[in-house]
Amino acid sequence: MRKGFVWTALVSLFAICSMAVPALAAEKGLARADKAFVKSAAGGGMMEVQMGELATKNAASQEVKDFGQRMVTDHGKANDELKTIAAAKDVKLPTELKGKQKEKVDKFSKLTGAEFDKKYMQAMVKDHVKDIAKFNKAIKNVKDPEINAWATKTLPTLEQHLQQAKELAQKVGAEVK
Repeated sequence: MRKGFVWTALVSLFAICSMAVPALAAEKGLARADKAFVKSAAGGGMMEVQMGELATKNAASQEVKDFGQRMVTDHGKANDELKTIAAAKDVKLPTELKGKQKEKVDKFSKLTGAEFDKKYMQAMVKDHVKDIAKFNKAIKNVKDPEINAWATKTLPTLEQHLQQAKELAQKVGAEVK
């Protein structure tokens, strides 16, 4: 009886390991920094889409609503392209927001009107400044040519977002540093 239990446990452990090892090995083809960038970009893009969706509902200004829709469209498209690249490289991307990103979306979901407009546009300026810095760093350091090409292609759109966010932030009276 005891030998049967030990044998079953060993076979089960072997089966579990044989499924996990190929998944881990598949991601090993990419440099750690490349994987980290892909996962970070995916999470950031997902947050921009969710924040944009909130803007289309909660903003007072039509321009802020339109900007939110642009975030949904542009970041949604970039996310889809990144998902395709990540799938081909067997990199598992986050499927939901966690931590600070989730907290941020939850916080903004409670805001409406002019208050939403100001805080959202302020956040969009800050987020896009950080995103542009991450993408510039990735373009210099990412080793995988496909990921590098995606970052290079996406950067000008982020720069356009930042410019538009700064202009709208001024219009709605948001403090921008």
